[in-house]
Amino acid sequence: MCTAMTLRNRQGEIFFGRTMDFSWPLTPSLYVVPQGSVWDNAPRTARIRDRYSFLGIGQELAPAGGEQAGASVFFADGVNEAGLAAAALYFPGYAEFEAAPEESALSIGSLDMVRFLLGSFASVSEARSVLPSVRIVGIRDSITGTISPLHWFLCDRSGETLVVERTSAGLGLYFNPAGVLTNSPDFPWHITNLRNYMNVTPGQAAGASWDNLALTPFGQGAGTDGLPGGYAPPARFVRTAFERSHILPPDGTEETVTAGFHILSGVSIPKGVVLTARGEPDYTQYTAFMNTNTGEYFFRTYENSETVSVNPASGDVAAARNYGRKEAISLGRLVRPVRFWSI
Repeated sequence: MCTAMTLRNRQGEIFFGRTMDFSWPLTPSLYVVPQGSVWDNAPRTARIRDRYSFLGIGQELAPAGGEQAGASVFFADGVNEAGLAAAALYFPGYAEFEAAPEESALSIGSLDMVRFLLGSFASVSEARSVLPSVRIVGIRDSITGTISPLHWFLCDRSGETLVVERTSAGLGLYFNPAGVLTNSPDFPWHITNLRNYMNVTPGQAAGASWDNLALTPFGQGAGTDGLPGGYAPPARFVRTAFERSHILPPDGTEETVTAGFHILSGVSIPKGVVLTARGEPDYTQYTAFMNTNTGEYFFRTYENSETVSVNPASGDVAAARNYGRKEAISLGRLVRPVRFWSI
């Protein structure tokens, strides 16, 4: 599952947000990855050096084969110091990766794509120019025991966007005019599907006469009749695209983050409302927003709706970035104790 979106405020700043909807229990942490960090690609055919530092939310994974040495971090989303943001979302039934690396091309494991993108590129245009020469190799993760079917959404501080999908048809790189990504079907299908909802409007529906019968709307919001209300990927795509494009332009960081959380709350899934074939709840485990201009991170978890903000210029984050370690450094788990304010 998952929903991702971009949002521009009156100051021209670009924010990037996502929900993390998953049926397997996660224990995500916020990480800072210093510039110059070095890591092995999953096929173990290359050593990669991160050109840019970034903040990202990640899940520690055991390496394939159950070995504990060299456990790695799967980054689900993040934003780098140049203002490039990226997220990985599920793409079941459509994602199809390369089976093995080739010596003639750089191979990146599907689970490592977000790290590769954030550590390697300053902009969407840079990523778009290099990705056709990259082999995306399917990697089995230690949580589900399967090769996770993923696709990716990128944006940068200029507002340029890119959807990356690897299917049986090959590599697809798409500009995203809707500023939204969910899951299957493929991205072009979702864009075409929006044409079914051209009659939806934020304005009030007019009255009508059927013969001698005068009809009037029940109340405000009648113009939005027809918006899908379910949690399937097409419904979440349509609902998020409509709200994102019609919301009043927010003013400043706080208003933008608040607006973004309001939009994504409309597609956030309560635990138990959606069940997988395994009978497990697929629900929104966290929601995050990033300011591509400043690198600030904002997140909430299912257990705690209080917004936590992380500034890359703050003392703790800057200290971790400059500590001298050239590896992903955990700033702590996302889950925080719940506080109830007394009045």
